[in-house]
Amino acid sequence: MKKNNIRNVAIIAHVDHGKTTIVDSLLKFSGQFNVKNNEVQDMVLDSNPLERERGITIFAKCISVNYKENIINIVDTPGHTDFSGEVERVLKMVDGVILMVDAVEGPMSQTRFVLKKALDLGLKPIVTVSKMDRINVISNTLIDDIFDLFIKLGATDEQLDFPILYTSGRECWASITMGKKGNDMDPFLKTIISHIPPPSADIKKPLQMQITMLDHNNFLGDVGIGRISNGIIKKGQHVSIVNNRSTINPMSSKVTRIDKFYGLGVQEVEEAEAGNIVSIFGLNGVKVGDTICDNNNIMPLPQLSIDEPIVSMNFLVNDSPFSGREGKFLTSKHIKERLEKEVQTNIGLKIKSVNEKGIFKVSGRGELHLIVLIETMRREGFELAVSSPETIYKEKDGKILEPMELLIINIENQYQGAIFELIGKRSAKLENMVIEGENLLRLEYIIPTRALIGFKNDFLTSTHGHGTMNHSFYDYMPKVSILNLRKNGVLIAKEYGKTTAYALDNLQIGGELFVKPGIEVYPGMIIGQNSRGKDLVVNPCKLKKLSNMRSKSADDTITLKPHKVINLEQAIEYIAPDELVEITPTSIRLRKK
Repeated sequence: MKKNNIRNVAIIAHVDHGKTTIVDSLLKFSGQFNVKNNEVQDMVLDSNPLERERGITIFAKCISVNYKENIINIVDTPGHTDFSGEVERVLKMVDGVILMVDAVEGPMSQTRFVLKKALDLGLKPIVTVSKMDRINVISNTLIDDIFDLFIKLGATDEQLDFPILYTSGRECWASITMGKKGNDMDPFLKTIISHIPPPSADIKKPLQMQITMLDHNNFLGDVGIGRISNGIIKKGQHVSIVNNRSTINPMSSKVTRIDKFYGLGVQEVEEAEAGNIVSIFGLNGVKVGDTICDNNNIMPLPQLSIDEPIVSMNFLVNDSPFSGREGKFLTSKHIKERLEKEVQTNIGLKIKSVNEKGIFKVSGRGELHLIVLIETMRREGFELAVSSPETIYKEKDGKILEPMELLIINIENQYQGAIFELIGKRSAKLENMVIEGENLLRLEYIIPTRALIGFKNDFLTSTHGHGTMNHSFYDYMPKVSILNLRKNGVLIAKEYGKTTAYALDNLQIGGELFVKPGIEVYPGMIIGQNSRGKDLVVNPCKLKKLSNMRSKSADDTITLKPHKVINLEQAIEYIAPDELVEITPTSIRLRKK
């Protein structure tokens, strides 16, 4: 049975290809907020502070748009493969996807990744060429490139018969004809209604609803979000929470509230039918992937399938001499409880306690996946230390396999020599090289995930900030040998105290400093990078000896080079296996283990 007035669709794309901006346009067109009075900012769905700071979508979010007596539930998904768990689980809620491709950049590495997930689930696609208001728009080969990508990923004949839209999120228009500017977003919504099938659902069958997202309400408890596959759920109804691994003793809960999505917000209802995406309150103990069933008919839906983590880091109690000064949550108990809470909603994450007290091995889909978690904990008042990232290997047929990434680099021709030298040290394999325009080069590599750790900073330095790079998980392949990529040692403080300009002036000759004068340091703390390959223990707190002699040169002002300010992401990429990053709400320090 079809719910003909409902459409459930997800927007998928590479990072920064315009998903969230298009959602803004749809909300404006449907009258969900008043643009004239500037009541809502741009990128309205990127409400998390980290999302707005980084300019990327991290958490999947759902909105609803009413169009000609139809309800269109739209899910905005992350484009970065590190947050693939968010993409994989929400695709279970929808019947079709809108694939957005930048009109200038064309299909990128993560376009391939998210499209592969959608096609494997049999979802019907709509292709949208975004940012048509930009100059240098690709027109001749763009659609061919998209079609070739569909074929490479094994799309069916039905999936290959996709409609194409041309849009500008900033100017709020969509068109079905290339080169012809539209008037509004009506063609966009009309194409969704005509091409995306309504959800298959039967309200006469027993209740089945799979939880794909979680939330929490301080007054009403745990909240489960998902699509009702069959049946009807009512307020006050007693339901069973069950997964496909434990159907013997399912948990029982009472539904205390039901919310339907309405525009940017929600609307409380007394009941909801199959086919709708809703929020259910009162489901204490519910987890992502659980099925909400009728008490008399316990039939769990298949468990969600999520890709395994490929990168791990150790989280441990901060035991440096400065521990406890700046954070509120310091102990292993605090860290353990916070990580266990995170795993309930972040299903791409795995946690394992190490034998040593207070050490937890946290595994995720990528380096950024773990960095976002660390930054979130830091802002909540946690104080901890983390080790350098390590890739997770697999063994198959007696061979050690490691995760590989598809790396796409766009540079100017003048930098190709530096890039070839830089990437040649990382055991990368060149797959494709395309000349774009008079002075642009596009390189595609298959490269080990561990070789990308710390690559970003070297890449930006080699291209003087003029290059762009994107990467996504490719496959597990036989392990390759990689040379030690960090050639320089570090400068290590030998004693407690505050750094002095006099001492740092002498040290800057032989390396690059990470601290400025007046900073407290402790033995073992890393205060800079040595110009040579070995670590060097130094005294950055040394004072200038006083004398009763005066000369013209004795009172010259000391001039220090600007020190290098290292943020969290750079610190984690920089440290060696025998080093740690000490993280507090106000400070980031590097230290030896």
